[in-house]
Amino acid sequence: MQQKTKLFLQVLKYSIPQLGKCMQKQPLNHCNFADHYYNRIKLKKYHLTKYLQNKPKISELARNIPSRSFSCKDLQPVKQENEKPLPENMDAFEKVRTRLETQPQEEYEIINVEVKHGGFVYYQEGCCLVRSKDEEADNDNYEVLFNLEELKLDQPFIDCIRVAPDEKYVAAKIRTEDSEASTCVVIKLSDQPVMEASFPNVSSFEWVKDEEDEDVLFYTFQRNLRCNDVYRATFGDNKRNERFYTEKDPSYFVFLYLTKDSRFLTMNIMNKMTSEVWLIDGLSPWDPPVLIQKRIYGVLYYVEHRDDELYILTNVGEPTEFKLPPWACGFIMDTNSDPKNCPFQLCSPIRPPKYYTYKFAEGKLFEETGHEDPITKTSRVLRLEAKSKDGKLVPMTIFHKTDSEDLQKKPLLVHVYGAYGMDLKMNFRPERRVLVDDGWILAYCHVRGGGELGLQWHADGRLTKKLNGLADLEACIKTLHGQGFSQPSLTTLTAFSAGGVLAGALCNSNPELLRAVTLEAPFLDVLNTMMDTTLPLTLEELEEWGNPSSDEKYKNYIKRYCPYQNIKPQHYPSIHITAYENDERVPLKGIVSYTEKLKEAIMEHTKNTGEGYQAPNIILDIQPGGNHVIEDSHKKITAQIKFLYEELGLDSTSVFEDLKKYLKF
Repeated sequence: MQQKTKLFLQVLKYSIPQLGKCMQKQPLNHCNFADHYYNRIKLKKYHLTKYLQNKPKISELARNIPSRSFSCKDLQPVKQENEKPLPENMDAFEKVRTRLETQPQEEYEIINVEVKHGGFVYYQEGCCLVRSKDEEADNDNYEVLFNLEELKLDQPFIDCIRVAPDEKYVAAKIRTEDSEASTCVVIKLSDQPVMEASFPNVSSFEWVKDEEDEDVLFYTFQRNLRCNDVYRATFGDNKRNERFYTEKDPSYFVFLYLTKDSRFLTMNIMNKMTSEVWLIDGLSPWDPPVLIQKRIYGVLYYVEHRDDELYILTNVGEPTEFKLPPWACGFIMDTNSDPKNCPFQLCSPIRPPKYYTYKFAEGKLFEETGHEDPITKTSRVLRLEAKSKDGKLVPMTIFHKTDSEDLQKKPLLVHVYGAYGMDLKMNFRPERRVLVDDGWILAYCHVRGGGELGLQWHADGRLTKKLNGLADLEACIKTLHGQGFSQPSLTTLTAFSAGGVLAGALCNSNPELLRAVTLEAPFLDVLNTMMDTTLPLTLEELEEWGNPSSDEKYKNYIKRYCPYQNIKPQHYPSIHITAYENDERVPLKGIVSYTEKLKEAIMEHTKNTGEGYQAPNIILDIQPGGNHVIEDSHKKITAQIKFLYEELGLDSTSVFEDLKKYLKF
């Protein structure tokens, strides 16, 4: 139940963007829905019978929201000798902390997809899909169901598992780190498990069972980052595979979600502004689906079911707010501002770490609370606010060692994103831990355009307000310096994907604030990209950036901040860019054009400056593969850290020794 509850809350978070007043614009980000927030929620309840009468025929339907996944590759869990069982009366938070403090550090990287169904746990072990009895899940006693090596892929891993209702079949989605393409395999569960079928380019998939107790698999087919088609398939003696729906509007996509009680399969058709949901009866999957509400521009909604009632999450009507801070690890859903009123069993929020909170106002720094970090006991978490040009207070989250002295002389790494209403990712990464241990200050700037402070926070940083995010980033860095956190000669900036817009813009407008910058798969040529409708995601992105092809207002505004358009002969910080050869989300062509233009501007500035001028280093590291961002790439991680240490003139010997504790080279 806990696993299902967690899944439900995660799917709600991934699929419902920030909810506000009806007809108010709210886009969904195509890059990464795993960090989507939701904090203005109106939950409405409807009796199901109203929607099951007179089932209409459905028109034609599109695409799945990709979820973030992790690879354990071929790493095997390390068994500790003489490991003592944890006390039964120890609460969950203390158990997690104890395990983190006692397990070998190499285990931090091992993250597995795991699904509980019936009396079994299904997961990946090495390069195999396996299952074990629930009570034996922590032992080596498991049954191998499928060897991923049969697919002839380079280091394949499982990022999603679905088990048929009666456990006759299990379906698993498999992919590699260097590609977003996924293959769905269907395994027949018997004394000798066998692969029953294999479907390429599958995004979302769910099982239901029909009136004849036959398992039916619904899945979406992805082509060029779009899910335009929905299929349903059966196996065994009555094997078939047929297309169920097709969506013709290129700005919409479809993803499948089975309600928490497994009673209905919902087909969610969405674009940046609008959603439409159809119910497929989990007991009669061959019947026509039922439309909940036809798509109306500006209306977003999501459907759950319990006890013959539908619960609809929507942005229609006056919302209630339940805010979680950006660092919060747990999720909770709210109805009428009281979690007790929620009709669903909640996944208890993970107890947040104790932290230091500082407030910056009227030129002074005020300490509100101060506690020791309970997990590492070596680092300090600070909350600081910067005042932007228009008076807006912009929150920052700062990490540094507890025993650090003279912070002004410490290196600083600033993180920024600020797009699509998404929170800035502050998840655990081995390289971040190593940098803090080596004396670095890490600062996360929650600028406008992101989602940390709600719907309006995003709206104030998109379309013709994108420059607000740039002003916020400048204010954050200046405030950090002004309050004694590092200095420009020791300040670095990092960003990925759409965060590259603000990072690249800052390099053009205020390069003196930075010493070095690392960018990964950065979006740098906004204007030309948004004018090219042949690219797979341009139409979806118009609500975030505007349409420069049809509206001169947007074209002229984008020209004001677009990193590529504003390159000029001046002193720049050194920049390291990681790009991926076949990245479909951020075309390599734009990154290469940006790099070449930047180098030309630097050469011109160097000639005009004269002898003795130290030109910045501009490095473009093109890695093979078609994935958008490969988080666990050891080559990428080491190259970026090596670059930062060399640019700041720091000794990197100890940091690479520490990295070996986490990464297997």
